[in-house]
Amino acid sequence: MQMRNFALWAIIIVMFMVMITVSQNAMKPTAPEAMTTSEFMSAVEAGNIDDFKVDVQSDTITGKTTDGKTFTSNVPITGELLQKFDELNVTYDTNPIKQTSLLAQFLFTVLPFILFIGIAIWFMRSMQGGGKGGAMSFGKSRAKMLTEDQGKVTFDDVAGVENAKEDLQEVIEFLQDPTKFQRLGAKIPTGALLIGPPGTGKTLLAKAVAGEAGVPFFTISGSDFVEMFVGVGASRVRDMFEQARKNAPCIIFIDEIDAVGRHRGVGTSGGHEEREQTLNQLLVEMDGFDGQEGVIIIAATNRPDVLDKALLRPGRFDRQIEVPLPDILGREKIIAVHMKKVPTAQDVDNKYIARGTPGMSGADLANLVNEAALLAARRNKRKVTMREFEDARDKVLMGAERRSLSMTEEERANTAYHEAGHAIVGLNMPGAHPIHKATIIPRGRALGMVQYLPERDQISQSREQMLASMAMAMGGRAAEEIKFGYDKVTSGASSDIEHVTRIARAMVTEWGLSDKVGPIAYKNTDVDSFMPGIGRGSAISPETARLIEDEIKRFVTEAHEKATAILKKKKKDWIRLSEALLEYETLSGDEIKNLLSDNIKPKRPDFDNDDGKPGLSAIPTTKPKPKPLGDKPQPEG
Repeated sequence: MQMRNFALWAIIIVMFMVMITVSQNAMKPTAPEAMTTSEFMSAVEAGNIDDFKVDVQSDTITGKTTDGKTFTSNVPITGELLQKFDELNVTYDTNPIKQTSLLAQFLFTVLPFILFIGIAIWFMRSMQGGGKGGAMSFGKSRAKMLTEDQGKVTFDDVAGVENAKEDLQEVIEFLQDPTKFQRLGAKIPTGALLIGPPGTGKTLLAKAVAGEAGVPFFTISGSDFVEMFVGVGASRVRDMFEQARKNAPCIIFIDEIDAVGRHRGVGTSGGHEEREQTLNQLLVEMDGFDGQEGVIIIAATNRPDVLDKALLRPGRFDRQIEVPLPDILGREKIIAVHMKKVPTAQDVDNKYIARGTPGMSGADLANLVNEAALLAARRNKRKVTMREFEDARDKVLMGAERRSLSMTEEERANTAYHEAGHAIVGLNMPGAHPIHKATIIPRGRALGMVQYLPERDQISQSREQMLASMAMAMGGRAAEEIKFGYDKVTSGASSDIEHVTRIARAMVTEWGLSDKVGPIAYKNTDVDSFMPGIGRGSAISPETARLIEDEIKRFVTEAHEKATAILKKKKKDWIRLSEALLEYETLSGDEIKNLLSDNIKPKRPDFDNDDGKPGLSAIPTTKPKPKPLGDKPQPEG
């Protein structure tokens, strides 16, 4: 970046020097030879002068000699001299010498400087993000002021963050009626820092505070303060706070404040100096706020650990508000908010969708609703049904279907028995999550998978649930070994083995769930490991390290043995489910239960429009689906 700027300025200087040289040469023609009066008269008498011009007013004679040289001579012009010229038959002109026009003088003197100034301004604007206020407005704030005319956002548009809204409620009350707090001597917090993962609605929450209070809302990103020149960011901070004071009461929202609010004292380059000066100015401006000014600062970040401590002390961002991922009730409300703009069928259940989307943020849920609407449009439906939401969730979580992937019958059979092994072990292990869906349709990098649907958001796990999770994960490898033999086992269980090993390592080294090792934490992630989970610099003996390794292996081996025992005991159900997957490719949890309990074939309805007519753009399958059977049809539109 610095080399680029140096090159630009070098080009400007060179162009300036060239233009000056050209203009000077254009204004300064070849200097004529000066002749004395006697030399001129001698040349005229000798016939060495072709023609010349006589300027009577300035007593100046200019012309050319016979050899092409120009000359000038200061000769007193008298009548006798002109008569002598006539006697010598010399051709001359008595017209006055023409002066350079004003336009020519302007073109050769003023225009180059104007052109140079214009080019310099253009380069300066391009280097400083021109178009946002003029060439000399580097120090002006880039904050954008939003008002109700540009779209009002209230707490009704924000769901799933009830605790955060409660913490911000008194900020709204202060902006609406500051005297209520001032009578009791209370001071409203100068700044509020919203902390949470990406997509949880921090920016939307700040806009809702401004919308509820009915005050102007200034928004800016932390990176807008930082420039290549030291002092520009500090100037922008000053200008932003001046604008805010003029529009008080108002809210200043700084998004991604970690771009400018990182710990000071790291690095010595100019970029770090500029950022630190900007941060210092921000700290000073926040300190200088009077509680009566009615300006509230709200900032957002997902990396609070890198912020400078001075930024978080009381008097600045003294209120830190967590904006976590929504729980099941929050997800249900968020989905309802986004569904207001989407026509949905009667079979759509917000609670069911929220239950099947644990760990999703508000942005993820908005994307889920949008994907469902896109699927319904491609299928020529007038309303979005539950099937579109199911398919959209599968696409978001697992990737799009890869029906074009060419798989042999042997590979399809291996995938079907593998996934059926997961499902059968999960159905017969206490503490396992209910099965939501099993499929052998390739999605993303997986050739098939079994989805589990937790009944509620899981905050912690019991030993029983961990053992069940490991056994379910090893069900695929155990199924391949039983059905196809030891030599026919594939690499399809690589992710399952990684998942099981990770749980076993955590049980031994973090959670204290190994009876032989005991409730002691051996995890050390700060140094390289010479074995999984054990740090090279940790204070343990080789014997203890070997014991930990043996315990991890024991947990994994027992999970594999448990899965093998269940599949051998439930071999009939396992074979039946595998054959159903080969025939139908995808089965829901209810269909699997019906299949194993009553031997009822699953119902696989085609994609229909909400008026009951066949869809024109139904997604084709790799093989024709049989005529649906069963006694529990799934509603469509």
